[in-house]
Amino acid sequence: MNQYKLPAGERLFLMICMIIGVACLGITYFTDDALHSRFWSNFLHNSVFFTGIAFLAIFFLCANIIAFSGWYTVFKRVWEAYAQFLIVGIGLMVVVLAGLWLHAHHLYHWADATAVAEDAILQHKSALLNPVIYLVTLLIVGLWYFFARKIRNISLEEENVDKFDFQVHKKKLRIWAAVFLPIGGFTSPIVIWLWVMSVDAHWYSTLFAWYCTISWFVTMLCFTILALLYLKGKGYFEQVTADHFHDLGKYVFGFSIFWTYLWFSQYMLIWYGNIGEETIYFKQRLAEYPVLFYANLAINFLLPFFVLMRNDTKRKEGTLTLITVILILGHWLDYFLMLKPGILHTAHEVLGISHEAAAHAADHAHEAGAHAEHAAHAVAGFSMPGLLELGTFIGFAALFVYCFLNQLQKAPLVSYRDPYIDESLHHHVV
Repeated sequence: MNQYKLPAGERLFLMICMIIGVACLGITYFTDDALHSRFWSNFLHNSVFFTGIAFLAIFFLCANIIAFSGWYTVFKRVWEAYAQFLIVGIGLMVVVLAGLWLHAHHLYHWADATAVAEDAILQHKSALLNPVIYLVTLLIVGLWYFFARKIRNISLEEENVDKFDFQVHKKKLRIWAAVFLPIGGFTSPIVIWLWVMSVDAHWYSTLFAWYCTISWFVTMLCFTILALLYLKGKGYFEQVTADHFHDLGKYVFGFSIFWTYLWFSQYMLIWYGNIGEETIYFKQRLAEYPVLFYANLAINFLLPFFVLMRNDTKRKEGTLTLITVILILGHWLDYFLMLKPGILHTAHEVLGISHEAAAHAADHAHEAGAHAEHAAHAVAGFSMPGLLELGTFIGFAALFVYCFLNQLQKAPLVSYRDPYIDESLHHHVV
């Protein structure tokens, strides 16, 4: 079977999961405090996480195209379909931007004009950390989507044109891929700086963009393995062999180690430099989130290192399924740890300012009680993911999978007219 059709039962299941996600977001919003920090942080966390996966799909696809690689050709439609989620990611981040402009949330401390006026560091960074540049990041993602759409359309020409020059076709594809790679490479740090790193507005790291990107990349590879295993179980992608899974497993293994290298390099250099604006990031997470801090390293490094080190484990479907599911949750937890502490700190800063302003008011005691109540409530969704966080993740994951499967059914699964298809069909790992 070379044409996928999304069954009604699976469509219904994904819809139910999305409804669960919406319900969890709704419960979070209406049970949250006045700032709705937990709701907005959950929304931002999952929007960033899944949009980044789509970006790495098109980025890695382009890297393989300009490398004249052929091993992935048999399942390239998977990455093409993943990349189309970028348009959904733009819509999700528009909500965050609207909340920023309307002062509906306090995700970023630099968005508070009062805080900026009283903080020399925020004033110094205001040329980059402002709503206008945040809007530019959405335009950047729109540019990514333009390339993702263009490259997919060129790829689909292989199916729609009876006779054409494959050399000219592939050259056009390589030109577009070569143009996109530096654009994606140089613009993605701006997106990461604004979306993720700026929640800790005083902090900075020259390695952070790399670190976030590799976390996205490992997750994208894990989703690829799970998708192929699932579709093969349904009778699709019969041409995908254990050798393809072996190579995907090697990428997961290798880049899990690279992720750890970046994690350690960032931690070691910041600890060695001992600069206050840098060390505060790790000090806060070590002191206040020790379980998440060490669990992050154990799940995303130790587990794949010891499990995927053996060659045979990269070929066992059961092992691959288990390890990829755990790693997806592990890197989702990684982004949780990147975002939640800074957002919680910002919420406390905002409430602290409000509390000081009301210090001479008659209801001073009531304001202090509200402050304490907010802190106690926020821990439920900040110091550790709760059921509402997991339910929101399920909803976003279902949205991502639904968009992926919907795109997948719009074209033949395997492009037999691709010049590199024979190399991919006969791919063999020695």
